[in-house]
Amino acid sequence: MLRIVVLFCLFIPLFSHVTAQQMRVLFVGNSYTHYNNMPKMFHDIAESKNIKMDVHMSAKSSHTFKMHSERLDLYQDIKSQKWDYVVLQGFSRELATNYAAIDTTIVPYVQRIVDSIYAKNPCTNILLYETWGYENGFPEDSVNVNYQIMSDHIHQGYLYLSQKFDFPIVPVGKVWETVKENNPSINLYNEDLQHPSKYGSYLAACSFYAAIFKMSPVSAYSDGLNPEQAKYIQNTAFAVVDLNLNRYLLNRNLVNIKTTSKDGKYQVECNANYLKAKSILWNFGDGKTSNVFQTKHVYTKPGTYIITITIQDSCGERIIKKKAVF
Repeated sequence: MLRIVVLFCLFIPLFSHVTAQQMRVLFVGNSYTHYNNMPKMFHDIAESKNIKMDVHMSAKSSHTFKMHSERLDLYQDIKSQKWDYVVLQGFSRELATNYAAIDTTIVPYVQRIVDSIYAKNPCTNILLYETWGYENGFPEDSVNVNYQIMSDHIHQGYLYLSQKFDFPIVPVGKVWETVKENNPSINLYNEDLQHPSKYGSYLAACSFYAAIFKMSPVSAYSDGLNPEQAKYIQNTAFAVVDLNLNRYLLNRNLVNIKTTSKDGKYQVECNANYLKAKSILWNFGDGKTSNVFQTKHVYTKPGTYIITITIQDSCGERIIKKKAVF
């Protein structure tokens, strides 16, 4: 049986995250992935937060999902490890189209890639990398005539693909749109006004950190960027992800603990959203336990408590630890 141990240290009201083993992530995409070596930025952000990472990239410029599905080297990369996460990113314009086109030109090829991923490891988490609109849109196709229209169409396309496959979305495009609108002094585009600048790639990396770990990348590695602009990107990435966990299906396999302290009553409200879990055991660190997915617990005195959550599902046993401080 596979036994996964993940340690989350929770310092009220601050959060930090430490994994007990390396997390393996594969990025599949094109130049929107490999520009500025974005996966390495993500790796370095996580490592700066004391999260052990093994990050690889299988990216080819200008590739659509169909072209990815025909790459023998991609299947070799998929088979090389049991990935914890595989990120899928298609050609920037292929999602900015109608649903009928997505059904015929994208869905079958995504399915082919997904089948290969699950053949290697049925417990891999697959994420969709939502991209962004070009600075001036793509008026050549008479549909995506400006940035906002193209951005909206890409967003709708990824939502549709997410519904088709029941995969979470990392909303890089929406983080991009938010920064672009509210802090235009941050130049997210490369000179071609399509590809990401270093700031744009850093925005994507921060979005992946926030989406995977449900934590803010504030104070993380910033790759020599302007500190104030890097912090703005960090905060925005986390805010957009955190406000849309349900919308983008990022609330999956997530443990939430809320603490309250009032009138000498020290309480934790606990919720675990593991749709495929067979059982759960909360050990509250004071001799008390619970075996339901949503529960409350009251401590008799203040102190520091380690809450251990043991979850059994088809992928084995997961052990998560959180620290509650009153």
